[in-house]
Parts: sequence; structure tokens; C-alpha cells
Amino acid sequence: MANFNVSLKKLTEKVSLDVVYTPKGLEEINVEIAEVNRPGLFLAGYYDYFDKLRLQILGLAEMNFLSGLSAEKRYERLDQLFSQQPPAVIVCRSEELEPFPEMLELAQKHEVALLRSNEITCTLMGSLISVLNLELAPRITRHGVLVEVYGEGILILGDSGIGKSELAIELVKRGHRLVADDAVELRKVSNRQIMGTAPENIRHFIELRGIGIVNVARVFGVGAVKESESLDLVVQLEAWDPTKNYQRTGLESEYYEILGVNIPSTSIPVSPGRNLAVVLETAAINNRQKRMGYNAAKELLIRLGLDGTVE
Repeated sequence: MANFNVSLKKLTEKVSLDVVYTPKGLEEINVEIAEVNRPGLFLAGYYDYFDKLRLQILGLAEMNFLSGLSAEKRYERLDQLFSQQPPAVIVCRSEELEPFPEMLELAQKHEVALLRSNEITCTLMGSLISVLNLELAPRITRHGVLVEVYGEGILILGDSGIGKSELAIELVKRGHRLVADDAVELRKVSNRQIMGTAPENIRHFIELRGIGIVNVARVFGVGAVKESESLDLVVQLEAWDPTKNYQRTGLESEYYEILGVNIPSTSIPVSPGRNLAVVLETAAINNRQKRMGYNAAKELLIRLGLDGTVE
């Protein structure tokens, strides 16, 4: 799987960071891993197990520790830190804490970006990790349409020409939102969550055969689109096959694997006269109910006396 990175420029745009010093343009300095580090043990003289690829965060504890050292010791410990050449060293609580003068000197000497933030350390670390997890997440691209229906992220898959984009437009007209058409970028942001978005160059555009390209945000308003959405259900559209047995009760759960995460899935046959928008709205609500612990098919079995318990 490809390795991804995110530039310090993008991080400073998304997180509250100010530049004290940078050896080159922030867009040229990349972060490759989502973990960040508070180098307290390193500054205390324990140099094992130090990951120089991580952003280094100096908070109140680290800065007070450094204040208690002699000028020579502080310079030595900071020199050790900056000589590792991490992507950046970030000083928190900028209203209270000023970077030591030797920090700027050593940042210039070792060509390491020195940043600062007014956020408290825990808040900053949480914000950075959140952005890094999204930007550096493993990802794949799928040919399909991603829409948000009643708060549920639904990925619509199917052969070319089966009506995925037309279904998306009908859902948008009914008050739901388009996330991506044609190419859907899917990112694994945790072991249980997939986030979907559209490639930036085709975001908000949709192709309708016979009409052409439509900008959904312009035609239906910005309330009709969304930049990203968590994936909750995969719907596979397929031409109606009279010889195939389709799901009738919903007792059996089907899943679609994306990057090692199993997403609830269902196949919907397409035939003339079916109102697929209504079917998809119902699928979204039913999927949410199942996630909340309610299964209509199991309740029906209980009422018929065919099952003793509802799981």
C-alpha cells in the first residue's frame, strides 16, 4: 500500500500553528506518520526508542524542566533534540511560554522548523492527531457514488450506466446530500471507520448521461453537498435477474470489505417502475435501526412465534 504524507503548510492551515522559523517553504516539509511525541524522557537524557519522524511537542512540563537546567545543560539537551531533525518542534501555550533563544539558534543550525501554538498541549495534540489520521490514512478509490441519506453515508456501486448518478440526483432533490460521484476516495481512519470523499478536482460535479456535467452545489445550493462522510452502508445496484433469490426478510447480514473493515451491504435489483430513491431512504433508516439494536425481521418472527429472542 502506498505511503502518504502531509505538508506542514496544510497542518498550519487546519490546526492553530504559527511559524517561528522554517528552513524552507512549509509546503516542502512533510510529515509521514500520524503519531506525535512529547520528548520529556529524551530531554531528561534517555535517548533510546526515539522516533525522529514524529512531530515534537513541548508543553508546560517540558519547558519548565528545561528552565530548571543550567544554560549549558539546556543547550546540550536541545541540541540533541534538534540534531534528530524531526519534521518540526512545536511549543504550546504561546501566551505563557516563549521559546528559548537557543531553540531558534539550534533550529537554524539543524534546519528544523520551529512552530508555536496558543493551544494547551493536550488540545493541540488531539487536533494534530485527528488531522494526521485523516490525511495519512490508507486509502483506495472506488468507482461509485457516495451520498448522505438521513445522516447515513451510503456508497452506491454498480455497473456503468445502471443509474447511480441519476439515483444520486433524485436523492439530492429529496433533501439529501452528494459527497462524491464517479470516483470515491475511501480512507481508513480507524479500525472500524471508513471516511469517503471526492477527489478535489471533481468535487461537487456529477455526470448525467444525455445532459452532461452538472455542478450540484451551484444548481441545488451548498446545502446539497458535503465534503466527506463516514461510510455506513454499501448498496450494490444490479440489473434484475429473475433467476436470483434476493433478500426478502433482512435476517441475514451481508458485508462489503473495504481496507479490512466490514461495512453492512445490500444488493438492490434495478427494474422499470422501482422507485430506487425511496428504497434507498428506507435502507438508510433500516440500517440505522439495526445499528441501534432493532431488527424488524426478528421482531416479526417473535410475533409469529418462530423465534424466542431478539438479539
